[in-house]
Parts: sequence; C-alpha cells; structure tokens
Amino acid sequence: MDITVTFRHMERSDALEAYAKDKVGRLSKYLDRILDAHVILSVEKNRHTAEVTMNASGVTINGQETREDMYSAIDLVVEKMERQVKKYKDKILGKRPLHTIPAKAATASIISSESIEEAREPQIIKVEDYRVKPMTLEEAAMQIDLLHNNFLVFTNAGTEKVNVIYKRKDGNYGLIEPVV
Repeated sequence: MDITVTFRHMERSDALEAYAKDKVGRLSKYLDRILDAHVILSVEKNRHTAEVTMNASGVTINGQETREDMYSAIDLVVEKMERQVKKYKDKILGKRPLHTIPAKAATASIISSESIEEAREPQIIKVEDYRVKPMTLEEAAMQIDLLHNNFLVFTNAGTEKVNVIYKRKDGNYGLIEPVV
C-alpha cells in the first residue's frame, strides 16, 4: 500500500509522518487490496486536523478528525476508518453467496456500448418519506444533534415553509430556505 502524507500550514515532521503511516498502515489487515492512502495533516489556530482518503478495491473511504493534539487526531481518524472498513466488509460479506460458481461454469456476457452509456446516467435508487414537523430553528438544531444526522427536513414554525438544516464541517449549522 502506498501511503502519502501531506503537511498543510505546519512544518514537516519525520516522527509525525512515520506515526501516521504506521497507524494508517494497520488498516490493511481489514481489506485485501488497498491501492493507496493519502493523509493530510493540517493546523489552523489550535485545531489539528487529520484527514485520510483511502482507495481500496473499487471503494473510497474517507475520514476526518479535528483535535487539539495531532497525535490524538490521527488516532481518532484511524479508529473512525476502522469502523467504516469493518462496516463495509460486513456489508460485503453479508451479500456474498454461500457457495461460489466454479470458473468453468461462469459465462461471459457481451455488453453493448449503448447499454454502458445508459448505465452511467444517475438513477433514483432509494426514496425516503419524512414527516415534516413544525419547529423553530433552535429546536431543529437540537434535533439534529440528538439524532446524530447531518441534516434535518422540517417546517419552520416562523415562516411555515419547509426548510433543511445541515451540519457544516466547521461544527456550525447551515439553513436552506426555499424562495418562491
């Protein structure tokens, strides 16, 4: 596995680079074919951020953590990535058939270029129904924290319009209001 470490807004440290490579390298025990991993270590004011992007067997796995100490940020992002990789692996193993088809019995199918072009168009694969509850902005922010979601669809009690509140990467909230 090829691991690259990038330092942003901080001096390059051999000890920190070796620590990050060692920690991220441990993820290879969970997946067979990890192609590469890119670690970005950055500092802004007192916030130390470790971000990892890993490409493995056709899937990209991302993780990011911000802490006051770079070593703890690396530890936490690797733990987060381990959980993601385990979840992904369990999902894949759950869909794998119990018996495999022998190589001789497998047949190849010819796919026309037209069907490939059709497959590239995005499709709606899942539809979810939301109960849109009237609430204030403060209640919506509290609800998003309680549910551990990244967004919440609700009816704004003040304007009586459907709004979406979402959690930003910087920890603040964003609000999407329709304009008619």
